[in-house]
Amino acid sequence: MKKKIDSTENHNLIEYFRVMNKKLQTTGNILLQIGRFIFGAVFIFSGFVKAIDPLGFSYKIEEYLQNFGGIFQRVDNYSLFFAIALTTLELLIGLGFIFKVHFNFTKLLALLFMIVMTPLTLYIAIKNPVPDCGCFGDALIIGNWTTFFKNVILISIVILMYIYHNQFSAFLSTKLQYYALAFFVLIGISLSVYSYQHLPLIDFLPYKIGVNIQKDMEIPDDAPQDEYKTTFIYEKNGEKKEFTLENYPKNDPEWVFVDQKSVLVKQGFRAPIHDFGIMNAQFDDITQDVLMFPGKTYLLVMYDIDETAIEGAKKAELIYQKTLKSGDKFYALTASSDEDVTKFVQKTNVTYPFWKTDPTTLKTIIRANPGLVLLKKGTIVGKWNWRDFEKSGVNSNQ
Repeated sequence: MKKKIDSTENHNLIEYFRVMNKKLQTTGNILLQIGRFIFGAVFIFSGFVKAIDPLGFSYKIEEYLQNFGGIFQRVDNYSLFFAIALTTLELLIGLGFIFKVHFNFTKLLALLFMIVMTPLTLYIAIKNPVPDCGCFGDALIIGNWTTFFKNVILISIVILMYIYHNQFSAFLSTKLQYYALAFFVLIGISLSVYSYQHLPLIDFLPYKIGVNIQKDMEIPDDAPQDEYKTTFIYEKNGEKKEFTLENYPKNDPEWVFVDQKSVLVKQGFRAPIHDFGIMNAQFDDITQDVLMFPGKTYLLVMYDIDETAIEGAKKAELIYQKTLKSGDKFYALTASSDEDVTKFVQKTNVTYPFWKTDPTTLKTIIRANPGLVLLKKGTIVGKWNWRDFEKSGVNSNQ
């Protein structure tokens, strides 16, 4: 009788562990699928927001290459190509994860991508060559350490995908998967090319349509200020030592002041627009005159005249001539030198006046070279790539 009871208990115990194991497998599979969706969604979002702003992403790549120096500086002319290729790859991987298209191939691409990006972002987090990674374009700004930890999570997900590769099965036929793969690549390239030739489909920049520049430059009276940690370096008998404001040797003549350092420890309030300014050749600031003009003001943005499309510059001349008759204002903004401006005018025969603005600001105002921005009392009411200048409505009553 006792043996029978023991046998029953053993059977129940085995059944219990079998059921629990099945539940754990089901839970594990659900978590794997959630991880797959998270990984795919992150890559789709990252690829999309950069694909619709390829010029902006190319600026970020160029910034990285310039900071890395050496051989990297020699390839910064290909930054736009790199931008389109990387965003297309991200979209390909993300969509491939979501729809399980050629999943073994997609997992391999993802693993290789993360093997490169994870140590790279660790280096960037430590060295901090640029203030933000640019991994989500201007749609979501995150710090370099946040980017690294994000990549640690993503590469962990990919590794789990490899360990439990049997848990994933395709729901498209092999032929349809090839079509889907080609379609994903086409999506990435098309988004980038269209946005480059016109403007980003979604404008995440501070200078978007509807923004009043003057208002977005205002700083509230009670806004928190930047906080700095200041250290003083003194020398005594050939030994240098750092002191703070509380303990520096102010009454000890043997210590000789050498230098001081200030490090930003907490950033204060930053106005959405904090770097907009326009100056003439004599460096007179005319920003307020431009922003307060009651009529229409056209800003022709050419951040680098050497890279400006000549056809676009000549199209802008026609707009300038019409503004002379209508009484509207027209300013060509550039960061190029006076010498380069003179050469450009001689080459193109344009007659509009040039004014100075910071190059980073110009790149942020509009993703085009040249690009046209229409203001009304400092409010942005229109933005056009030079290919779309005909749509600016110079002859309309808008």
